[in-house]
Amino acid sequence: MLLGLQNVTFEFGARTIVEDATWHIQPNERIGLIGYNGTGKSTLLKVLTGQYSPAKGTVEKGRETTIGFLHQDLLGFDTDDSILEVAMGAFERVKQLEKELELLGLELEKTGDESLANKYADLLHEMDVLDGYSIHHRTEEILQGLGFANADLGKQYKNFSGGWRMRVLLAKMILMNPDVLLMDEPTNHLDLPSIEWLEKYLIHYPGAVVIVSHDRFFLDRMVNKIVELYQRELHFYTGNYTYYEQEKALRIDMQQKAYENQQDYIRQNERFVERFKAKASKAAAAQSIVKRLEKLDRIENVELERPNMRINFAIDKTPGRTIATLKHVSKSFGETKILEDTGAEIERGDKIALIGANGKGKSTLLRIIADVESFNGDRVWGHNVEESFYAQHQLEALNQNNDVLEELKDARSGKNDLELRSLLGAFLFSGEAVEKKIKVLSGGEKARVALAKTIASKANFLMLDEPTNHLDIHSVDLLVEALNKYEGTIVLVSHDRYFISRIANKIWDIENYKIREFKGTYAEYEDWKERKEKADAALLKAESSNNKQQATGSGQQAAGNKQAKEKNTNTANQPVVTNQNTGIDKELKKELQKQKNRFQQLEEKIAQLNKKKTELEAALATPEIYNDKTKFTQTETDYKSASTELKQLNAEYEIVFDKVMELEEKIG
Repeated sequence: MLLGLQNVTFEFGARTIVEDATWHIQPNERIGLIGYNGTGKSTLLKVLTGQYSPAKGTVEKGRETTIGFLHQDLLGFDTDDSILEVAMGAFERVKQLEKELELLGLELEKTGDESLANKYADLLHEMDVLDGYSIHHRTEEILQGLGFANADLGKQYKNFSGGWRMRVLLAKMILMNPDVLLMDEPTNHLDLPSIEWLEKYLIHYPGAVVIVSHDRFFLDRMVNKIVELYQRELHFYTGNYTYYEQEKALRIDMQQKAYENQQDYIRQNERFVERFKAKASKAAAAQSIVKRLEKLDRIENVELERPNMRINFAIDKTPGRTIATLKHVSKSFGETKILEDTGAEIERGDKIALIGANGKGKSTLLRIIADVESFNGDRVWGHNVEESFYAQHQLEALNQNNDVLEELKDARSGKNDLELRSLLGAFLFSGEAVEKKIKVLSGGEKARVALAKTIASKANFLMLDEPTNHLDIHSVDLLVEALNKYEGTIVLVSHDRYFISRIANKIWDIENYKIREFKGTYAEYEDWKERKEKADAALLKAESSNNKQQATGSGQQAAGNKQAKEKNTNTANQPVVTNQNTGIDKELKKELQKQKNRFQQLEEKIAQLNKKKTELEAALATPEIYNDKTKFTQTETDYKSASTELKQLNAEYEIVFDKVMELEEKIG
């Protein structure tokens, strides 16, 4: 065991976080610590690190165990050092060794003392063991993986925003290579490419990792154990988040059945006691049953304590077919270009997810659409559009003197106090919390008020910038459910892949300063992107092979010219010997081009069929279709046909891809 709790009870003021909890963290475990907001997950991590002391029980830690703890409070750290220097703070011993070796080397030059030479050799050996000569390279590699450009590495840490600072501290934590790495919401400040890089890195991390996260995709890929903090107890599940969901449902079902069976047993015995307790011949038996019932270990009824949200969007007006049109849009910040002469159209019913790396301009584009960011070009609103914009960095728009309930009333949603309180409850404001003034709320609480206010409005067009950052997994599920019922149009920026996959029917990416639109779900986009990367790699390899061949041909021709000049003129009438492989090469190139064309055709057909299949699946999921037998039969036939054709095309796709690779190898 590296670290753990033994019969720990921890109280935060008058509130009990955990009671009589035992938890042992073993080497190489990947643990997801989950629970509803406010249950005390972050507090529990602080108990593990010794920042808080338990009221009862003990925190156990191996003598040599090292702990790294990435948490949101670290954002208070400030320094004039460069981000490279801050991250390299992970190598304190290596830096100390460098100084010692430098001083010792100077002394050795003067004295040549043998004992100093031995000490110098020992320090060199320690430096080698710590791999101290590669610390610059390792630090740069990890910072680049987390999204920093080479030009950023020398910039001062204090000049970066909170999200980028957290990345630097994450890099430092990883480089420290502790035995136990505790991470509190590590993906909150990361874009999708950085999250994917972190996943790959942590999969091969040699120590144990404990992660608090509301990103279920991240948890599914990263963890092999779930620890749920629920009703002041720790519940353990051996598997990822998906397994936890299935297993928890099974446990609840079993407990419910056991509870019902026990209640039946209790009722039967109580009826017997009530009937025969006054009868002399049965009194002893009745008394025996009473004692047995008193000793019975009662099974508790399953009552899930979790927030619930029932949002009914009320749209005042139905907009026209086009919500907004962007024409010739360009945007730069100083020398940094974001968008250049690009455009797009948002249609009624679109649910668009803006994705990509940080710094590409996702939030900037969203602000341009919302008309709160200056730009060059045109943005034209459609007919009857009523918009509502949620952005975490615009929380100053809230009235600081309002209480939470008053602020929601300002949205003019038409909902009564009870409905607004119910909505606020879903965003973790219940009871007296709705009477708190906006000015005393934390940043996260203000963000949740702003999101609730956005959802409560009667807008037919929502623009949402990272709406899930301060919500737990259950609340994200409820928000997904609400937005899927929403009949209006949505454009959102999010790094939560689960959220995007459940909401979006179109994907926008910013590539080379242009808006690139993909019509389809996030899963279809990921599938298309993977195929495109394979095709691009194949094309690049083919071009490289062609360039090599052209270079080789040029070299051979030059050599031939030189030889011709050196020969006697008597050889001028000799026959020219041609390269017998030229005809074969031409045939191979022709075949390669043919296969590439087929590859592209298949890619386009597969994308179209995937979209059609998704539409047919959605149609088959609607109850109304079963009322029309003809329509149902036709839809079912179309679905089977699309599935069969898709299977055939995918099989051919793999064959063609292999042929392309084989031909390139032959030509190369």
